[in-house]
Amino acid sequence: MKAFVFPGQGAQFVGMGKDLYENSAKAKELFEKANNILGFEITKIMFEGTDEELKQTKVTQPAVFLHSVILAKTLGDIFSPDMVAGHSLGELSALTAAGAISFEDGVRLVSKRAMAMQKACEMEQSTMAAIIGLPDETVENVCAEIENVTPANYNCPGQLVISGSIAGIDAACEKLTALGARRALKLAVSGAFHSPFMEPARQELAKAINETAFAQPICPVYQNVTAKAETAPDTIKKNLIAQLTAPVKWTQSVQNMIADGADNFIEIGPGKVLQGLVGKISKEVQTSGYSTL
Repeated sequence: MKAFVFPGQGAQFVGMGKDLYENSAKAKELFEKANNILGFEITKIMFEGTDEELKQTKVTQPAVFLHSVILAKTLGDIFSPDMVAGHSLGELSALTAAGAISFEDGVRLVSKRAMAMQKACEMEQSTMAAIIGLPDETVENVCAEIENVTPANYNCPGQLVISGSIAGIDAACEKLTALGARRALKLAVSGAFHSPFMEPARQELAKAINETAFAQPICPVYQNVTAKAETAPDTIKKNLIAQLTAPVKWTQSVQNMIADGADNFIEIGPGKVLQGLVGKISKEVQTSGYSTL
């Protein structure tokens, strides 16, 4: 069974999507539609901007979303999922590619999400760190002992990203290093994503999600919050709203997809991050990806 997976923020690179725009009339039309909806030429930044311009949250999130979704929509019969999932921002790509949200609404929601998260980051200083080489349980226990620190991304066994206040993350990194973490690396991010620090963004996004029409997707979507297959539009909405302040259960999602029959994972969008993570979660499955036509 085929599982199509969609990457999140961090997979972006300058030049992404340019070949799609140049080689497909359909892709070009969708990129231009996105420029109009966003109110600025995101294609110009994606195709020939600087790394700095592309790194702005208001640009990064829509850019990764557009690359993934437009590619899925131009792949034709190749995009034939039995199930889909997306990592963090990638969940919006997965939902749009699987028909739960229209392309136009997906662009509006991803833009709203990026702006709301940026605003939340500016309200209170916070950060994230990647903890490599410890069991998830050990990291969870340390997070529980330190105020304002929570697990944020369960990426693969032995790789858990934590979110929290700057002082809290410093204390957690020190403790986890002492407990034998191979690395406790603070990330160059603007805030503590997937933690209670994103509550203002969650409230803002909830309003936009509740005002958006959701349909039943063409296949089950394994959502970050539950790591389970979902198809009911109301449940999908609720989980998408909760996602901003809850951890991304990627390890658990992939394990559940495999348990439900997935043996072929195909990444759609920039980079190969998810192929790497899926390969670390299970050696038994096939992984591949498309970043162009």
